[in-house]
Parts: sequence; structure tokens; C-alpha cells
Amino acid sequence: MALSVDSKIKVLSKNAEASAIISEYSAGFSTDPQMKMVAGLTLRKLASFPQAAELAEHLDEIDERLKAIEE
Repeated sequence: MALSVDSKIKVLSKNAEASAIISEYSAGFSTDPQMKMVAGLTLRKLASFPQAAELAEHLDEIDERLKAIEE
């Protein structure tokens, strides 16, 4: 299954390339222990929270980059 902003955080965090992409827009994505609390959410849902405004601004770009990852 292709990765996208509709993939769960736990799936994205297990893929090194996806994690690196998201970390460009959200520092701490791969290092912040609080990310475990939102592991069941999709990246799109996470971006809807005010604290993730930077993600929301770049959601389409992130989605394109995630979809380009070959698993």
C-alpha cells in the first residue's frame, strides 16, 4: 500500500524515508515521545490540530513526496 497523508502516523514513522520527509516540516516527528500518543491518527488528521499548522500548510506537497516513496 502506498504511503500518503492518509497513512497512520505509526506506519509513516516506521519508514525512514517518510519519517525524514515529515521531519522537514515538523521538527521532532521522529524524536518527540509525544508522537506515540497520536500514532493511531493519520497525518491528515494530525495536520488539522493548531499545533501542526506547519504540516497543514504543506500537506499537498508532503502527500506527493510520500506517494513517490517506493516500498
